[in-house]
Amino acid sequence: MDTLLSVFVGVGLSAACGFRVFVPLLVMSIASLTGQMELSPEFEWIATYPALAAFAIATIFEIGAYYIPWVDNLLDAVAIPAATVAGTIVMASAVSDMSPFLKWGLAIIVGGGVAGTVQGFTTITRITSTAATGGLGNPLVSTAEAGGSLLMSILAIAVPVLAAIGAAAIIFVAWRKIYAWFARRNRLEPRHE
Repeated sequence: MDTLLSVFVGVGLSAACGFRVFVPLLVMSIASLTGQMELSPEFEWIATYPALAAFAIATIFEIGAYYIPWVDNLLDAVAIPAATVAGTIVMASAVSDMSPFLKWGLAIIVGGGVAGTVQGFTTITRITSTAATGGLGNPLVSTAEAGGSLLMSILAIAVPVLAAIGAAAIIFVAWRKIYAWFARRNRLEPRHE
C-alpha cells in the first residue's frame, strides 16, 4: 500500500510540474525538511537547505516571469521539456520501494508524461488567451497555473489519492483540449495536393 501511495504522490507532483516546474520541487523540499515526506535515498539532496534556497529563488523567478507580456509565451517553448524532466524527477524521488528499472520506467512514462501533457494544455490555453485578448488575459492564466501548481503539490503530499484523482481529471480535460486544438488547426490549414 505504501508503494501505491508513493505513486499517487508522484502523479500529483508530476501534474503540478506541468503547471509550474519549480513549485512542486519547493513544496517537496519543505515537506521533506519538516518530515512530511520521505524521499527516495538518491534524491535526499532535495531535503537540504541549499536545495530549498535554490528552489525558492527559481520559483520566484519562474512565477514572476510568467507575468511579463510575451515572455510568458517564450517560456512555454522551453517549459514542455523542462516540465517533462521535472515530472520524471519528482516521480522518481517519491517512489522508493521498487526495482530501479520499474521505478525509472514509471518515472519517465507516467511522471514525465503527466507533466508534459499538463504543460501542453497550459501552453495551448496561453496561446488561446493571447489570441483572444492580445495577452491581456494572460496574467489570469498565469495566476491560475501558479495556484494550480501549489494546490496540486500540497494535495499530493497531504492527500495523495485525491491528488491522483485530480491529476487524472486534469489529464482528461487536457487531452480533450489538445485534441480539439489540433483538430481545429488542421481544419483551418489549406491542403496541398
